[in-house]
Amino acid sequence: MANKSRNDARLHRHQRVRKSIYGTPARPRLNVFKSSAEIYAQVIDDEAGKTIISASTIDVELKKSLKGLKKSEQARKVGTLLADRAKQKGIKEVVFDRGGFRYMGRVKALADSAREGGLVF
Repeated sequence: MANKSRNDARLHRHQRVRKSIYGTPARPRLNVFKSSAEIYAQVIDDEAGKTIISASTIDVELKKSLKGLKKSEQARKVGTLLADRAKQKGIKEVVFDRGGFRYMGRVKALADSAREGGLVF
């Protein structure tokens, strides 16, 4: 395939990285996905194949407080909410999976706020 789309290239990067990143019950995987409008984060136990916690910009708890904020500020709020939910479930350590996206902008904002919220990765 000569002309890969940007998303095809991202998926290829994601597959390559996922060979080495694996979430266990002791240290689940924090996966990040961003679309042009929204950002989503999940904490996943790959052994059980289950999503333990999730947070996103379409979350009912966050939706009203995100109005008028920049996308990176919205991502920061999602990271904080995810860290709070992880604390409630007793999760302290995670493996960060940026999903093939560059570690900058919204992905970095979400990761930094999750760290500030108490997650270790």
